[in-house]
Amino acid sequence: MRIRHIKGAEEAVAADPFVIQDPAACKGVWSEEVFGRKAPLYLEVGMGMGSFIRRHSFLHPEINYLGFEINTTVLYKAMKRYENELEEAGREAVPAESNLRFIRSDARFLADYFDAGEVDRIYLNFSDPWPKDKNANKRLTSPVFLKLYDKILRKDGVIEFKTDNRGLFDYSVETLPASGWKIQQITYDLHNDAGMNEGNVMTEYEAKFSAKGNPIFKLIAAR
Repeated sequence: MRIRHIKGAEEAVAADPFVIQDPAACKGVWSEEVFGRKAPLYLEVGMGMGSFIRRHSFLHPEINYLGFEINTTVLYKAMKRYENELEEAGREAVPAESNLRFIRSDARFLADYFDAGEVDRIYLNFSDPWPKDKNANKRLTSPVFLKLYDKILRKDGVIEFKTDNRGLFDYSVETLPASGWKIQQITYDLHNDAGMNEGNVMTEYEAKFSAKGNPIFKLIAAR
């Protein structure tokens, strides 16, 4: 679906204090210099409108969160919704009151932004399936991206992956073990799996697809 451009989005994102303008300069110092505290660092790659990571940041103030999104208009909407939520919660919409920041960039550059072992968890939610074989390397669970995650995740770090696309999920179930990852948990019907659905936070797409009766697939993987 085509995203309608919002006039002034580029300028707003470039000036917003919640958006990290030079993530490469933060490599190795995210906890201390960006968040001002030592805490686990969780990253969502391709956050869309950001409802998932925004909700997590409120539920788990003890965690530092980063939302990664390449589309400027989508990121603009996510940051504005977050700032509104902060104000509704009675908190100033300033970084000092927040455990969430945003990055506007392509996921291919992850290793330029994070030191080895700097990230504790990576969320992949309803990623673009890139169904054509010629685009397989663009899938966020392809061996190309799994190598990047291996570089930045701590040794006991995990990937959590959710999708409603069975083809992408089956592909991921094959590529993860082949790339040296172990699938710790897996379900082909998340919302009817009491164990894996406990504490589940839905994304915008998840709510939309599950309302249509589509099963949601999820796995958790580690090295």
